[in-house]
Amino acid sequence: MNATLAAPRTAPASASPRPRLRGLTAESVFVGRSLRHSLRDGESLLMAILLPVMLMLMFTWVFGGAIDPSGAYVDYVVPGIILTCAGFGASSTAVYVANDMRTGIIDRFRTMPVRAGAVLTGHVVASVLRNLIATAIVIGVGILVGFRPRATPLEWIALTGLIALYILAITYLFAAIGLAAGSPEGANGYGFILLFLPYLSSAFVPVASMPDWLQPVAAHQPITPIVETIRGLLTDAPLGGEAWWAIGWCLAILLVAVTWGAWLFRRKAARR
Repeated sequence: MNATLAAPRTAPASASPRPRLRGLTAESVFVGRSLRHSLRDGESLLMAILLPVMLMLMFTWVFGGAIDPSGAYVDYVVPGIILTCAGFGASSTAVYVANDMRTGIIDRFRTMPVRAGAVLTGHVVASVLRNLIATAIVIGVGILVGFRPRATPLEWIALTGLIALYILAITYLFAAIGLAAGSPEGANGYGFILLFLPYLSSAFVPVASMPDWLQPVAAHQPITPIVETIRGLLTDAPLGGEAWWAIGWCLAILLVAVTWGAWLFRRKAARR
């Protein structure tokens, strides 16, 4: 009896896995997606700029005379308004991320040949770009109402770097909050708590003017060294050790936020 050998079966070409996107292609696509969503959500973008501007006008024209009758309060308050602007702008990231999780679009992205965290990177980078533009607008309005910065070109570069680092850190934190929240409404509520931190710092009044029991809290929370560093750079004043504390706090927040966000993303995506 003749023995015949069966030809081995070959898998169809369509069964081969799709190659993953290389480089930063996926990140650039998701950054563009987030920027388009921001332009379509014009109300959130407008409020992220209008609210800090309204706060600056209120503190300068309504409360400024009582706090500093000389009229120099605007030079003191603008750094605090800059951080408040960054907080308002970054808080929308929590809502966007929570909405992506609720609608199930994350499941669709996980079936594509892209890195799982690229969608978070897109939200964060788009938020940094939005907030830098909003910060520039706020500084411009501050100049119109009497703010006179004395920063050198090198100090302006350092100021931009510090503000960008702070926005990056707090945006990643809001993105993690959006992952942790059960709904966009919950993400908005949890993120709103962080917006009170500048009011418990030296952003609007000196720490020495606060009650004795509150001064240690205000002096040792992250916002105070950051706002003092921004104030020193804008006014060309000596920074001392505040600059290192500001950078250290930003890096610490960024590390915690990135680690927490990556863990939440893997945990929640695995359940779906």
